[in-house]
Amino acid sequence: MPISSDRLRRALNPRTAVVVGSKKADGYMWLRNYSTFTGQLSSVQIDPNEIPGIEALGVKNYTSLLDVPGEVDYVMLAVPRPVAPRVLADCAKKGVGAVALFTSGFAETGEGEGIRLQDELLRIARDGDVALIGPNCMGLYNRRLGIRQSAEQGSGDAGDVGFISQSGTHAINFSLVGEQHGVRVSTSVSIGNAIVLDVPDYLDYLADDADTKVIAMYIEGVRDGPRFVRSLRRACSQKPVVVWKGGVTAAGARATASHTGALATSSAVFRAVLRQAGALAADSLEDTIDVVKALLYAKPATGRRMGLMAMTGGQSVVITDAFVTVGLDVPRLSGASYAELASFFNIIGGSYQNPLDMGGTIGFGGSAQTLGKLFAILDADPNVDAIAMEMAAGFLARRWQADPASLDGLLDSLVAHQQRSAKPFVTILQPQHVEEIVAQARRRMQERGLAVFPSFERAARALNRAIDYHRFRAGMDVP
Repeated sequence: MPISSDRLRRALNPRTAVVVGSKKADGYMWLRNYSTFTGQLSSVQIDPNEIPGIEALGVKNYTSLLDVPGEVDYVMLAVPRPVAPRVLADCAKKGVGAVALFTSGFAETGEGEGIRLQDELLRIARDGDVALIGPNCMGLYNRRLGIRQSAEQGSGDAGDVGFISQSGTHAINFSLVGEQHGVRVSTSVSIGNAIVLDVPDYLDYLADDADTKVIAMYIEGVRDGPRFVRSLRRACSQKPVVVWKGGVTAAGARATASHTGALATSSAVFRAVLRQAGALAADSLEDTIDVVKALLYAKPATGRRMGLMAMTGGQSVVITDAFVTVGLDVPRLSGASYAELASFFNIIGGSYQNPLDMGGTIGFGGSAQTLGKLFAILDADPNVDAIAMEMAAGFLARRWQADPASLDGLLDSLVAHQQRSAKPFVTILQPQHVEEIVAQARRRMQERGLAVFPSFERAARALNRAIDYHRFRAGMDVP
């Protein structure tokens, strides 16, 4: 049941919210999740034993949704399954902007009563023109407005990635894990069984949302294939879309049916649809975050020729293998580049072919002047479309800990290069025996706007997929 863009905008940017059914047994979970909400928050609860605890949280309680004064933009409905239709009917009567139904136990169970109740919910929503999210979902996360799916999620400032998920767990994890990688959510919707509002509704909204630069999703199946394809194509024509498909195996497809009641789609068919629309396929939570990160932090490019920088000979070999394996090229540099490199590069224990084995040339402290010369050569080389650099944390982490200024100086050099160059630039900071130091360095890099990955393979795959998107936008072939 498509709704207008104005109504969906109201639904996903609420000024007033009501939690129906909050109770002590779950720690008043939804009221605590919405404790950072910048709008007006109210509660509806008829159990007199629950009301004192609700009001102790500073939330006004009513015994009927119809008694809540003024317009209600958003309702989180967390009531027992048999009660849900009656409360949803009150939402329709009240003219609520959107209803997220946390309650589960409907058609996804496969049993008669659950199917009957879901059919009743669908009828009430259609007859009452209710924008229903779910059932069996965690609803909305709007970071800017502080309305959350989990009390652990951040709030207060807008992110730039929209996320659509048929799993509440994946929606929450994407926001929490993503934030550790510099990927922050603008709007996230856990959609559950999606019996009214479905993936295309949210795709259309996020495609037009000014805060959202990249769209990502976890999807198990679609109800209206042609409409999904139309919305996906439209979204991909405006901004990148990354799709993590669940239920790609026979066993996973069975799990999909019992999770959200979604119809599984052949993995090969689904990937063909993504490719034709220009969307990027991802295989896991980590893969999704990696691809989004490359799209956000690496500049756009359509060429696949890499200039690689490593600190040791062994790393120069494996970084090359990783990037070539995913379909990127590691060509010889131009004659002019080799002539310039020959004038200063230390070839004792190093090499300036491509990749650059540069530890002996810049020193493991990372000489800013020499590193800048290497960046300038690769940036000017006509055979290089993008640059990746290994950070040698195994050698440098203790130095960064003892002398934080040495890390600052290195990051200054990397940021200066990224700002000057039009070519994509990614870094690799691998886990080490001193991981606590590496984790601090990784956070510092992300804060400076650098695309940093924990392995050569993850960096290569993410960058290659980002290049795929830019090639699609440029009308070029994508494998």
